Amino acid sequence: MLNVFTLDNGRLKGGLFQEEIESAEDLALSRPVWVDLEDPTAVEKGWIRDRFGLVIPEDIVDEDLEESARFYEEDNGELHIRSDFLIDDDEAPRNVRVAFILYNNVLFSIHNEDLPVFRLLRLRARRIPALIEDAKDVLLKLYDADAEYSADVLEGIYDNLEKVSARVLKKDVNDTEAGEVLAAIAREEDLNGRIRRNVMDTRRALSFMMRSRMLSAEQFEESRQILRDIDSLDSHTAFLFDKVNFLMDATVGFININQNKIIKIFSVASVALLPPTLIASVYGMNFKFMPEVDWQYGYPFALGLMLASVAAPFIYFRRKGWLR
Repeated sequence: MLNVFTLDNGRLKGGLFQEEIESAEDLALSRPVWVDLEDPTAVEKGWIRDRFGLVIPEDIVDEDLEESARFYEEDNGELHIRSDFLIDDDEAPRNVRVAFILYNNVLFSIHNEDLPVFRLLRLRARRIPALIEDAKDVLLKLYDADAEYSADVLEGIYDNLEKVSARVLKKDVNDTEAGEVLAAIAREEDLNGRIRRNVMDTRRALSFMMRSRMLSAEQFEESRQILRDIDSLDSHTAFLFDKVNFLMDATVGFININQNKIIKIFSVASVALLPPTLIASVYGMNFKFMPEVDWQYGYPFALGLMLASVAAPFIYFRRKGWLR
């Protein structure tokens, strides 16, 4: 999919030209500041090559984490940046790799999925006429929107953890509910980790842009502001990690308490059954002279003695409070 955006009197006209760009000739008529390629085909890459002289490699969105492979400038002036963007999906939250190429004052972005941050920027660009002035502004505003999107997701994590806290810190937590709580905590921890990775990657990209001296004074200051926002997000993710660990420990503690209750019952039952076992063992001995063997009430006496030996430990344990 090819999304083309052009500047019109200092405004980013967020029109989606996919329906109109059906051939290389259609693309040749546009003067874009930003070309967004979502899962592009070989034909669309050919159009970009013929129109802009830019060759898009097949492995441009690979998962290479080395900084030298993610942030670099070609001899012909192509500036390459690869960044991760977050998708907060209820089913499968994930980070999606996006490859940016800044070439001849046109920003090219290549990715395999539609991204919420990109939709957010398009919406803002329509509402705020003077938001974008050039291709570098597009890239900075994407990173700014990414930081805000991450902040919104962090607020959602905090709200979800508050609900989990209400479940964990109530009086009784059974094993079934504890299992559900652990699953919820694990999901929020995973999402928090993805946000941490996302903002770390954004910081690296902004630092590269600032070091490359490609930004104007105003854009440089905007980058510093985004970095300050990212620092605050880092602190918040650290706080949420602590909260997750506390809730995890509390939930596991409740599970251990429930298991200890079960083990305590088995332990008490085992101790209570030791005396009648001893009595039964005594009367099972084959001695020639055993008074109760010839006694008329010997059998009921032995049964009653065993019942009494069971009841006595239970009464004692209850008075000590060990059965509570």
